[in-house]
Amino acid sequence: MRLSNASLGQLPAQIGRPAYDRSKVTGSIVHLGIGAFHRAHQAMFTDAVLESVGDLSWGIVGAGVISADMQKALVPQDGLYTLAEMGADSENLRVIGSIVGVFGGVEDAPALLAKMSDISTRIVSITVTEKGYCLDPATGKLQIQAPAIAADLANPATPKTILGLIVQALKNRKEAGIPPFTVLSCDNLPQNGKLAKAAVLAFAQEVDAGLAKWVEAEVRFPSTMVDRITPATTDADRARVNGLIGLEDAWPVVTEEFCQWVIEDTFTMGRPQWDKAGAIFSDELESWENMKLRCLNGAHSTLSYLGQLTGRETVADAMQLPLITDILDPLWVEIREVLHAPKGVNTADYVESLKHRFRNPSLKHRTAQIASDGSQKLPQRLLAPLRDRIAKGLASPAIATAIAAWMLFAVKTASENAVMNDPLASEILERARRSLKIEEIVGNLLGLEKIFGTDLPANAAFRAAVVEKMRVLAKTSGVSVPAGLQA
Repeated sequence: MRLSNASLGQLPAQIGRPAYDRSKVTGSIVHLGIGAFHRAHQAMFTDAVLESVGDLSWGIVGAGVISADMQKALVPQDGLYTLAEMGADSENLRVIGSIVGVFGGVEDAPALLAKMSDISTRIVSITVTEKGYCLDPATGKLQIQAPAIAADLANPATPKTILGLIVQALKNRKEAGIPPFTVLSCDNLPQNGKLAKAAVLAFAQEVDAGLAKWVEAEVRFPSTMVDRITPATTDADRARVNGLIGLEDAWPVVTEEFCQWVIEDTFTMGRPQWDKAGAIFSDELESWENMKLRCLNGAHSTLSYLGQLTGRETVADAMQLPLITDILDPLWVEIREVLHAPKGVNTADYVESLKHRFRNPSLKHRTAQIASDGSQKLPQRLLAPLRDRIAKGLASPAIATAIAAWMLFAVKTASENAVMNDPLASEILERARRSLKIEEIVGNLLGLEKIFGTDLPANAAFRAAVVEKMRVLAKTSGVSVPAGLQA
């Protein structure tokens, strides 16, 4: 039997499920990018508010935007899905009920636009990854020549992209005299609210300068810090969860026990009481997000490249290898030395909690998944603390090792003619193929201005450190390197 409203009563008693009346929940949040992370994080917080606070005016209508896969999975289940929170030796399962509608891919764009334009929508939240904002990583400017953006700018009334949908919906609301919704970025990016605002304003400016001025004055773009390790759901996860709940759930979510959400409290049409469910409303967003992006995600990226080079499929597997942990420990020291932590947070304790989370064997978080989109991730996660250290005259051998690991990963990928999941994949791989001499490889890849800017390639000390660390990694026992690489 399929999980649905009708079958909730068939769940085993120990499985949590909504106690509120889902038929009375209003879909006032539209979420763009309804993937595993949103369902493990924001949808879970919202479900807890519906359950504990009893304010049923904050349901979620999700949209896949690009793919209809989630719609096909969740619509037959009335939006219900199972959230499995995994500890090292424990597991808690709950059916989440906060999603009350799901749009599919581009074919649903007109209906999605109508919902976003309607006064019932008070928040439009987004998890679309770094790529979804269509901003050039080096300049921060909108990539107006990108095919999807160019197509939407040519036909703004029938948008298909995230930015096109948001801008056209805001235009429709302005013309109808309806207050604007809040645009709430929940992506793992520094100052994500400012990035969302920059992208939306740039697109609006291309469409209508008057609209852009109205958006800048009236629309709110809160920044948020999100944290919950959530691997992609596997067929093995589905089989195990379905066996435990006794029903068929087409797309459960498996995640860790830890969960954190810090939000800037500025909204145009109200918000749920997410703080009642454990979220933090704070005016220290930059400190929270820098700590998380640099300590957690910077280490995650480093671990993922080293894991790919040493045949470690998951994060927990990689944390069992001294070669990797011996690199992560000094990396965390370098990051902490230039970190401005939120008030009351002990960064040493925070790092220890990360080690515990990374070692969780119940989470099959694949290093290949984390290693994707490196060109978009490196600037915030590793190059930002590197620049802070350079400004203070501090050497950064551990960060240099992390960059060398990414470069060696790129060279290995190129030599094997494997696929690299990255917006700049073709340029990265082309540069990685030019030579088998380490000094030349480092020079070629540092020349990617969209990633490294112009300052880092010109920094002789940094360049020399990356060359040295790449030589060390190439000679290190257990690291797989391309044949013929001249260390």
